[in-house]
Amino acid sequence: MTSMKIIDKIQKKKESNTPFYSFEYFPPKTMEGVQNLYDRLGRMLLFEPLFIDITWGAGGSTSALTLEIAEKAQNVCGLETMMHLTCTNMPVSEIVYALDKAKSTGIRNILALRGDPPRGEEWKKIEGGFAYAADLVRFIREKYGDYFCISVAGYPEGHSDCVSKEEDIRYLKEKVDAGADFIITQLFYDCDIFCEFVEKCRSVGINCPIIPGIMPIQTYAGFVRMTTLSKTKVPQYIMDSLEPIKDNDEEVKKYGVRLCVEMSKRLLDFGVEGLHFYTLNLERSVRKVLKGLQLVTPDQLSPFLPWAQSAAGNRLREEVRPIFWQNRPRSYIARTGSWDEFPNGRWGDYRSPAFGDLSDYHLGGVTPPPGTSNNNNNTTSTTGDSVVVPNIYGDSPQSEQDIYNVFASYCSGNIKRLPWNDSPLSLESENIKEQLVFLNKNGFLTINSQPAINGLPSTDKQHGWGGKNGVVYKKAYIEFFASPENTLKLIEYFKKCPMITYHAVNRKGDSKTNTKGTNAVTWGIFPGKEIIQPTVVDHNSFMVWKDEAFALWETQWSSTYSPSSTSRTLLDSMINNYYLINIVDNNFINGNIFQSFIDLVNNLSSPVLSSSSNGIQSSTTSNTASI
Repeated sequence: MTSMKIIDKIQKKKESNTPFYSFEYFPPKTMEGVQNLYDRLGRMLLFEPLFIDITWGAGGSTSALTLEIAEKAQNVCGLETMMHLTCTNMPVSEIVYALDKAKSTGIRNILALRGDPPRGEEWKKIEGGFAYAADLVRFIREKYGDYFCISVAGYPEGHSDCVSKEEDIRYLKEKVDAGADFIITQLFYDCDIFCEFVEKCRSVGINCPIIPGIMPIQTYAGFVRMTTLSKTKVPQYIMDSLEPIKDNDEEVKKYGVRLCVEMSKRLLDFGVEGLHFYTLNLERSVRKVLKGLQLVTPDQLSPFLPWAQSAAGNRLREEVRPIFWQNRPRSYIARTGSWDEFPNGRWGDYRSPAFGDLSDYHLGGVTPPPGTSNNNNNTTSTTGDSVVVPNIYGDSPQSEQDIYNVFASYCSGNIKRLPWNDSPLSLESENIKEQLVFLNKNGFLTINSQPAINGLPSTDKQHGWGGKNGVVYKKAYIEFFASPENTLKLIEYFKKCPMITYHAVNRKGDSKTNTKGTNAVTWGIFPGKEIIQPTVVDHNSFMVWKDEAFALWETQWSSTYSPSSTSRTLLDSMINNYYLINIVDNNFINGNIFQSFIDLVNNLSSPVLSSSSNGIQSSTTSNTASI
């Protein structure tokens, strides 16, 4: 994504007299939380915020994760991203490293803060470091010129360490004079205090934009704790309104939304250029506030496509993707990042350039947040900038059945991720979880799947996409690893299943398939539009994906064991011999994609073909085993 300075974007909004909004997020403490945040960023991208910002842990405690999230938000999600940077307990060398890293990844916006020390520690100036945010701003300007847009914090009620509000505003002016471009304020709940603060700032010559920081109330206890810690004044009418509902979290959230809407309207009437929301990594309240302000339309609140869109480059026009990267969208976006244009109608109409080379970036595991322990004595394996947490898949496997059980445990929810799946089993596969567990326990190791859908409303909570008044469809799809023996048995079985298409390939590239074209496996029908086909199975893309799929098995699982171990030998053998297979049941009306596996497990090598009432040939068997 081509990054812009936020101050330039603010200026454009000001010229068009259009209010903007922006969101703040913090680095989660768990791997699952990080993945959930990426998913949320993908959804909140639809709101089209002017920018987002990612906080920096006290004393730099989350620096690596802040850099990682900021880079992905900027370059994968396509969100203009501002990275917090503090100077508390931070040697200059670490500050330079963070700024150089931000610059190398295309981040051009920094929120410069003094910051707080880690909990339990006292604030101290590192020898040769910086004592105040103004020193940090001055350093950034001296070393990097005007490359970065720099924001600083403002405190309408005065910083907790300040002697007086007047002194605090003098310090704020020093930060602006040192080179800051705009100000974001600490949270507040009294709009009069903010308005008075802005007027005092203007009276001393602070003329840059001052953006109010707003935090929707989520729970009564959290609100009291936050306002107490930050010494934020709360008008009595707010406390009176909360008192009768303080034990009802849902009612507190509703009141928090109404309050934010009222405050925001008052601030916009006062003349602020935009609103900055402290989201606490939550989505619903902010969405409702924006809706209440009529700053977002209903269409923006529904996913246009069944996969998370990206604003990077010109990807907002992208409408079609291969299904293989369904669980690894960041890798797909990175590997297609150099494309000049993206398919936006039919995959077959598009002559795509080559995918980017497979590199350590695409194979790295999720960086474990600080404090994460794998409780295992094996050596951690590192690829690129990311750290792979070894053996999060349980005890060291000693047999192929042990491997099968790991895959089954993922599908049943006992394991949260696999090398090919950054997050738990998707909601759309929940209805076929039992069948997937059965497949995996019997040696068909699934890494991607979707059930058949025949004409559900596009607003369906589990399978819907595309907005209102549409109808969506899916063909059943399964992607999995299988032994050479099971692969041959399946292929023989499929010869008698005319509605099944498949493609099997091993690591060496030996390929077996009964189809060569592009097969739409998800589509939707909407009033006044052509049929939308956002997900496809494509022969050439599958051959690209197979290299990544086999490499992930090695770099994120096999290589976490010592070369001489039984587990390493076992996994390497499977990687070098197993096939990666995708199958599509094109009978989305009454097909059963699992029947072939059930039959093979029960030593039935051939389906009995019968004609269904609608004329589509389907396969049935005698003595069909239940799962």
